[in-house]
Amino acid sequence: MTTTPLTRVLVANRGEIARRVLRTCHHLGLATVAVYADPDATAAHVREADAAVRLPGDSPADTYLRADLVVAAARAAGADAVHPGYGFLSENAGFARAVQDAGLTWIGPDPEAIEAMASKTRAKKLMADAGVPLLGPLDPGAVTEAGLPVLVKAAAGGGGRGMRVVEALDELPAALEAAAAEALSAFGDGEVFVEPYLPSGRHVEVQILGDRHGTVWALGTRDCSLQRRHQKVIEEAPAPGLPDALRERLHEAATAAARAIGYTGAGTVEFLVADGQAYFLEMNTRLQVEHPVTEAVHGVDLVALQLAVAEGEALPAEPPPPHGHAVEARLYAEDPAAGWAPQTGTVHRLDVPGADRAHLPGGQPAALRLDSGYEAGDTVGVHYDAMLAKVIAWGPTREAAIRRLAAALTRARLHGPATNRELLVRSLEHPGFRTLAGLDTAFYTRHLDTLTRPAGDGRHAAVAAALADAAHTAARSRLGAGAWRNLRSEDPVRRYRADDGTEYEIRYRPGRNGWTLPGEGDPRVVSVTPDAVVLADTGEAGGVERRYEVGRAGGRVHVDGPHGGLSLAPVSRHPDTTARQAPGSLLAPMPGTVVRVADGLAEGSAVTEGQPLVWLEAMKMEHRILAPASGTLTALHAHPGRQVEVGALLAVVQEETA
Repeated sequence: MTTTPLTRVLVANRGEIARRVLRTCHHLGLATVAVYADPDATAAHVREADAAVRLPGDSPADTYLRADLVVAAARAAGADAVHPGYGFLSENAGFARAVQDAGLTWIGPDPEAIEAMASKTRAKKLMADAGVPLLGPLDPGAVTEAGLPVLVKAAAGGGGRGMRVVEALDELPAALEAAAAEALSAFGDGEVFVEPYLPSGRHVEVQILGDRHGTVWALGTRDCSLQRRHQKVIEEAPAPGLPDALRERLHEAATAAARAIGYTGAGTVEFLVADGQAYFLEMNTRLQVEHPVTEAVHGVDLVALQLAVAEGEALPAEPPPPHGHAVEARLYAEDPAAGWAPQTGTVHRLDVPGADRAHLPGGQPAALRLDSGYEAGDTVGVHYDAMLAKVIAWGPTREAAIRRLAAALTRARLHGPATNRELLVRSLEHPGFRTLAGLDTAFYTRHLDTLTRPAGDGRHAAVAAALADAAHTAARSRLGAGAWRNLRSEDPVRRYRADDGTEYEIRYRPGRNGWTLPGEGDPRVVSVTPDAVVLADTGEAGGVERRYEVGRAGGRVHVDGPHGGLSLAPVSRHPDTTARQAPGSLLAPMPGTVVRVADGLAEGSAVTEGQPLVWLEAMKMEHRILAPASGTLTALHAHPGRQVEVGALLAVVQEETA
């Protein structure tokens, strides 16, 4: 087979995966082309590509999901190949075929292989014929109480969309309807199916890579069990604690799945592992978000290998062996304690000290790697996934990799929208994760409440914010601490509110001999500047001193200390009472788009407490707005297609009176 050298690659994606592909292309000497929707006009992937083509519009449906526009962009820019990244059109056989019909090289599997795995129901039949173990689909009408729980799942697509866990039989019809509606909206295909749900199973996958010369690699395993809303949060390679025999069966099953459809390029075969058995879930015919942990452990660049396979090159007969362990954490702009609500706004700072932003996989792995979709000054909007970055740590052992990753996340400087950073650190440090005793897909179901409790040193961070702000004000007014009279009756007070709603009131006392805190149990003040405060615990030998860095952006104070960061909003002494809403008001908990309202819902409708009334879509996730009480709907301002900002009034329910 002859090779077809590539010269210019269009990346049909955005965010961190687009930047990841661009990085390897540039290293290999390939010219690059980016595409962008209007909200991404100044995005990092656009800035870094050699050329860019605008896809007019805001929503993914009008831009990144328009195969015709992307192919036209590739031809206009003189590209000879298209890399789809993950998500969007990456598993769309029609798009792959359109790329090839335009005379361009598709950097992915053949359209026929994508089609074979596009429907999970058809894929399961194909895998059963190939001898791959799986959980068989169930007839929804035949499900009994004894067969619960079950999982309702979209036949097309992935990423947790169109999935519902059903634990009560009377909830199954509504779950089928809701999953079908979400799948139709997300993938244009409302087919769903039902299968047994194993709540304590592990999500284990195998990275495969095939060429056009008959070679198929099984590049080890990954564990992706820590998930929220069926989307992965923390991944690692190799999957820990698997018996050698089970690991070998996984490799064999994944290879059989790839050979059954003549697979070429990079892909992933996903399994549910429970009670020592592995069951086929699905095959992702693309590069996975979590591919960096495999790159770190096997010393390969999977994007470079994708390009080589697309050019017709042959893989070596055997893959490189694994070495060490790697763990990846997905850093999301979201609030885990508020139902994983996505957050928006300007990213003022995104730094992970010691992380290599420009690392090219292959050879010796980076001890710490950052794959980021955003830089300081970029804006997180409502149209796309809430993932800001991936932080990947490698170590000679699992314990070393986990320790390195937890420390890196703790030291990260993240100023802007609220993130899941604290949850990630606590997850990595949780004994159930460290010892494997609680490593399964129900991890967050069991532990979310404890993992999202307010940080214990929040008050110290608020003290640092108050003192630094006072010093900042004094410096701006050319008055130092010594200009204040040290009178107890005139102790200044500053108030702050954290993202979790916790409020802090800090009294402090500036004097000629420095700053003091009059509150009982407050720390001793060692030093204060507008940008940093050093506090010491009271105790023997003067107490342990800790440094807190303080920054200001977006109307908030950002404090970074030894135990992580805290974002604080100054609270006025004169609260605004004009923003109060009528009782029963349903406010948008996040910016997004109204995708559904309950059937027949109108002003005057009777509703019951907990009834879903409005469905909002934000950052690829769907959120239900529930009736706060039983009563009558007296106002309805939501309608499908309406875009709303956080706090927008959606509806009003007048509660029943006894």
